[in-house]
Amino acid sequence: MKHFFAFDLGATSGRSIIGTLSNGKLEIKELTRFPNNILHIGNKYYWNIYSLYEELKRGLKTAHTEGYTLSAIGIDTWGVDFVYVAADGSLLGCPRSYRDPYTDGAPEEFFAKIPKKDVYQATGIQTLNFNSIFQLFAAKKENSSALNHAETMLFIPDALSYLLTGKKICEYSIASTSQFVNAKTKKIEKRFFESIGINTSIVPDIVPSGTIIGTLLPALAQECGVGQVPVIAVAGHDTGSAVAAIPAESKNFAYLSSGTWSLMGIEVSEPIITDESFELNFTNEGGIDNTIRFLKNITGMWLLEQCRKEWEAKGKTYGYSEIVDLCAMGANFKSIIDPDHTSFANPQSMTQAIVDYCRNSGQHAPQTEAEFIYCIFNSLSNKYKIVLENLRKVAPFPIEKLHIIGGGSKNNLLNQMTANAIGFPVVAGPGEATAIGNIMVQAKALNVVDSLDRMREIIRNSVEIAEFLPL
Repeated sequence: MKHFFAFDLGATSGRSIIGTLSNGKLEIKELTRFPNNILHIGNKYYWNIYSLYEELKRGLKTAHTEGYTLSAIGIDTWGVDFVYVAADGSLLGCPRSYRDPYTDGAPEEFFAKIPKKDVYQATGIQTLNFNSIFQLFAAKKENSSALNHAETMLFIPDALSYLLTGKKICEYSIASTSQFVNAKTKKIEKRFFESIGINTSIVPDIVPSGTIIGTLLPALAQECGVGQVPVIAVAGHDTGSAVAAIPAESKNFAYLSSGTWSLMGIEVSEPIITDESFELNFTNEGGIDNTIRFLKNITGMWLLEQCRKEWEAKGKTYGYSEIVDLCAMGANFKSIIDPDHTSFANPQSMTQAIVDYCRNSGQHAPQTEAEFIYCIFNSLSNKYKIVLENLRKVAPFPIEKLHIIGGGSKNNLLNQMTANAIGFPVVAGPGEATAIGNIMVQAKALNVVDSLDRMREIIRNSVEIAEFLPL
């Protein structure tokens, strides 16, 4: 029996989870859960790295209190964001959030130095204005004191691992989201850094997923009561961990990691970098065992989450069952939005942004909560259909199923709407895919399991999944 500690951070919340692996089956238990809020200070947006570190310690202390002997620790988070570290090892403040508008216009200015297609040919990464290379460009342009005094930059999971171990690394899957790593050589594109006046030495050596970073610092091990447990560089990008947990039996599948963001793609052995993938703006991100996650980022449940916050502020709180009921009530509403439109990135009011989009596109605007919810769900399933059709054009194999994983896989209504839209089976689950993938990569790093196929076999035998056929 082995107990693994997974610290799983999303853009709106985080949790710590224990995974117990015994006799070829995995059981998981949530230890702690907490909100992850963006700090809005002045005209800048940050993540509170110190609060996240305290929550990490609280999770470890809870594991000790509940009597678990940990075999390893793994951390996964969202991509692209990073922390600056000074020469003396101190963090140079809180990291900027990808929702900070300081990168507005940065891609266009950067592409004036290195053409957009050249950047894509090297990295295979979808152009999003908040990608790490554009954050560095924007920070240099604003003469950031943190950047000017940084010896190292660490992506969020690597920064938290550094606080646990004192070791600085750059894990491959999280680094691959940056748009400054070459998709084929898996090394930093030096010319990108040179073009904005930054030395590549700021990025630590890139290590593969499943690397043992080190053990908990002695003082921290004593404080948390868990001993000097090894810390593993799992697939630090949460989608990388989630895709590792897909319970697929064959290679002929597409996946949708559904949460605040929806990420739809396929798993391949080599990057797909073509004129067509460039035009369609698909991305090639790193996975475990030298796999590539060929995918597209789609704005996901962020739309609904932000609407719910507005309704809660007005005293209207809707649980999941009520949302499903409201969605059914709004089924006659026909207007569709593009979830990826820039107006939905971080508006002051999401409901008003949806209203404005519908009016500006000559459609009826939603008025009731039911119409807003149906509009969001219908628009997401329609977007999934469009992206999947484009995936099928470039996939090197026939796509036979869509696996939906992550928190959104529990949304049976949206799962059925998606199956109806795409016209073939949807397999939903596990909902805790990110944490499960995190845990199984830890197990593989310690040779408790020997392959990705074996990981997926254990997951199939351990979790409940549901199938939705098109109606």
